[in-house]
Amino acid sequence: MHRARIGLRKSGVDYFRGDGSDWIALAGLLLTIPAITLATVVSPVWIDPAALALPIVAGGLLLRPSSLLGLYATAAGALIIEALTLGPYLDGPARVTPGTVLVVAACGFFGLILAQFRARVGVPWRRGGTMLFDLRERIRVQSSLPRLPQGWHREMALRPAGGQSFSGDFVVAARTHGGRTLEAVLTDVSGKGMDAGSRALLLSGAFGGLLGSLPPHAFLPAANGYLLRQDWDEGFATSIHLVLDLESGDYEIYSAGHPPALQLHAGSGQWEEKSGEGPLLGVYDGAEFDAVKGSLAPGDVLMLFTDGLVEASDRDIAEGIDRLTGEADRYVSTGFEGAAWHLIEACAKDVNDDRALLLLSRRA
Repeated sequence: MHRARIGLRKSGVDYFRGDGSDWIALAGLLLTIPAITLATVVSPVWIDPAALALPIVAGGLLLRPSSLLGLYATAAGALIIEALTLGPYLDGPARVTPGTVLVVAACGFFGLILAQFRARVGVPWRRGGTMLFDLRERIRVQSSLPRLPQGWHREMALRPAGGQSFSGDFVVAARTHGGRTLEAVLTDVSGKGMDAGSRALLLSGAFGGLLGSLPPHAFLPAANGYLLRQDWDEGFATSIHLVLDLESGDYEIYSAGHPPALQLHAGSGQWEEKSGEGPLLGVYDGAEFDAVKGSLAPGDVLMLFTDGLVEASDRDIAEGIDRLTGEADRYVSTGFEGAAWHLIEACAKDVNDDRALLLLSRRA
């Protein structure tokens, strides 16, 4: 008895993890069919014959296609028994009508399509939501920024298009050269939503492996070659690569068709566009990327962002940059604490595009 109980518990755990047989669910659903049939025969006014669609729908969510066929055969037999017991549908209400048969058959058809789709994808419904959640969390974790030494402040905000959970924008960052250098890469993958999110996850892992393993000038050429090897139909991306010396404040920026970075000079209060030269990633082989250099003095701020923050159908990128810098000026007195998310809300709250903003400031 104890062994049987342990075996039943293990089967149940394996099933809900998506690893075991579905015989427990099949047995439970098979038992509901005679129960529904008996209730329909005893009280057809309260339990309609179409109630057999309930285990059919549940089977489409819980069972494999091969198990569904047995469930459907049992439900068909139950309909025949109900029809014979209750009599012809022309003799009164609460009988098995052609409409009842059509409803149950339609539920079975769509349940079978759903089960076949799950079997082809290889993701049980019990784990599908968990896998999507894990995908989103992996992108979020990979987009986290490393801690910086005292005297530096960093923020990252990302908002997917249309309120979705997945974004084609991502950032990978690491401290290299013994922690003295911060390297950060902000990338905007073509497309948006789930399709762009899946490509962003793949690219963020690859870019994270390249970052710090190659000299800064070799990173974007290597990333470009990686995208070309994927041979995606919509496989281009823009990217901006920041290499910042955390001791001196000197930096280099390499760009692959990305919007320019913006630097606020604390001394003059003016914003300056900083952008390297280079084509989109994934367009052609042998692309070259030239760096632009600069330096962050105490009180200076540097912003990297994707085009969704500054571009829209009713304005060009220059107008969007003017609006962004105008909103950013409001946070000078507060040291830009919490500014990244608020800037996205202020400049591009309802834009149907992914938006990301990376903000770095050197405290005065």
